[in-house]
Amino acid sequence: MVVGAGPAGSTTAYHLAKAGLDVLLLEKTEFPREKVCGDGLTPRAVKQLVAMGIDISEEAGWLRNKGLRIIGGGVRLQLDWPDLASFPDYGLVRKRDDFDEQLARQAQKAGARLFERCNVGAPIVDDRTGRITGVHARLGEEKREVTFRAPLVVAADGNSTRLSLAMGLHRREDRPMGVAVRTYFTSPRHDDDYLESWLELWDRRGAEDRLLPGYGWIFGMGDGTSNVGLGVLNTSDSFKELDWREVLKAWCASMPEDWGYTPDNMTCPIRGAALPMAFNRQPHYTRGLLLVGDAGGLVNPFNGEGIAYAMESGQIAADVIVQAHARSTPAQRETALHHYPRILKDTYGGYYTLGRAFVKLIGNPKVMKIATQRGLTHPMLMKFTLKMLANLTDPTGGDAMDRIINGLSKVAPKA
Repeated sequence: MVVGAGPAGSTTAYHLAKAGLDVLLLEKTEFPREKVCGDGLTPRAVKQLVAMGIDISEEAGWLRNKGLRIIGGGVRLQLDWPDLASFPDYGLVRKRDDFDEQLARQAQKAGARLFERCNVGAPIVDDRTGRITGVHARLGEEKREVTFRAPLVVAADGNSTRLSLAMGLHRREDRPMGVAVRTYFTSPRHDDDYLESWLELWDRRGAEDRLLPGYGWIFGMGDGTSNVGLGVLNTSDSFKELDWREVLKAWCASMPEDWGYTPDNMTCPIRGAALPMAFNRQPHYTRGLLLVGDAGGLVNPFNGEGIAYAMESGQIAADVIVQAHARSTPAQRETALHHYPRILKDTYGGYYTLGRAFVKLIGNPKVMKIATQRGLTHPMLMKFTLKMLANLTDPTGGDAMDRIINGLSKVAPKA
């Protein structure tokens, strides 16, 4: 049973169903539905879409991008995605209201049984073992009370993850948390073939300009609109005191007028969402419950990317579950399932530890200002930075940059 049909849940369900397992996929809303997101997909996410057999052609409505344009410190630097054996050399853009439905339908095609408008409530817990054995839910428009039972439950219910909380898994306060705030504008910049990241996020509303922690983005959607937003980290004193919707409005007002980022061109209200980073909820498996995606705090602390890691963790979880299912005894199945958190830590732990250190550094506006002004003038350094921030390296046979990044990730503690 998979609770939540976002990228993590649908990917998990797809791979489980492809392996021949009977899968329930429970989604509290009805597709299509909106999610707060930048809508930009890096090559890591593209690789997962290809693995699921999704049609990512332009004819199917996907907009490709060549890389990342970085703006800051008076410098404008355009970097192509690296040419790697492990990942494609292009990214994609797609609105989340349509993106998530495509993944859920693909899981359905593979054999998963999807229940929409299924609001999952309390877990069903075995009093003797403390193990989750199912969930109570309200189904359909009439909110009919139903019960679903399964030998294993996957929590893919996002940052709020009520299921994890009900099982006693609370957020770690020592891990970074971000906030994403975004809206859409009709704009002539809608057809941009580079994702655009502004490393200097200025609040110009007071007597003095103030450099804020985080970054701004502009992603052309290819449909006449741009997704414009900002990501902010909780490592700064200004995190709680500022109204980030107002900061976004002020930042957009500072843009060139002909870009069209004005209130009259806004196509929807400004919305925000939390970004749970760096394994901020653990353990990722306990008592019959596996955590994937945002429920397990899988967002990359370097760049705020969540979709790729949601899908990757879903694939990893499915592989582990399939292997556990083939074991002969309950004890052997538990041994296999307990391997899941170790795989996640081996895969991301060291890299996320580096990311937590990075988050602390850029939370200091002075450090951010120096890094922006001096780093952007060195294209080779920025190429390295792009690989590091986007986690795009070849694990074997890569170049010197790959070997440095992979080496740092291996020696860093896997907390």
